[in-house]
Amino acid sequence: MTEPIRRRTYARELCLQYLYMYEIQPDTAPAELDSFLEHHTKGNRDRKGRIVISEFAHKLCVGVIENRKQIDEWIVGIARNWPIDRMAHIDRNVLRLGIYELVFGNEDAPPKVVINEAIELAKRFSAAQSGAFVNGILDRVRHLVADARSMGVTTPSPPERIEIGGVGNQVKGKIQSDFDDNPFAAIPNAKDEIDDGMHKY
Repeated sequence: MTEPIRRRTYARELCLQYLYMYEIQPDTAPAELDSFLEHHTKGNRDRKGRIVISEFAHKLCVGVIENRKQIDEWIVGIARNWPIDRMAHIDRNVLRLGIYELVFGNEDAPPKVVINEAIELAKRFSAAQSGAFVNGILDRVRHLVADARSMGVTTPSPPERIEIGGVGNQVKGKIQSDFDDNPFAAIPNAKDEIDDGMHKY
């Protein structure tokens, strides 16, 4: 058996899967989120862990969907030379998830933890080189957010388009279509591989 994964890591994976589905199937209503999460966590024997996973994944999904316009403005402002609609579905939604956590929510998680989790999601479910692409953009977001908050701005606004050498130049690779194989086939069965230990972030 593989090593158990952390509760919040699994919640982020579920959120990414839902955002992916939500994007390629626009008719999927946010109201279906609860049943989606219940389906993917019902096998977990640890009731408390199941609640933690569901609540955190729900917060992330709703947060990204409600703030997607502004989140996308962050991506456009930083990812030069790579239009957002040309990004792979997974990469685009990993960025949305990471930017939501860095800018709008999850203040208890250190930014570097958020970025590392996003990098691992990109590497696991997209192209191997996607981790570097995600890292470059989210690290820039981290610095801009830190600068703004040092000046007392709680929720920073998206930047104007930034020209930064090396950031936002996505490596060549497969651009996923709506008909690609399911990239989430590797997500483990909740009842077997979710770590019951306490993992705060």
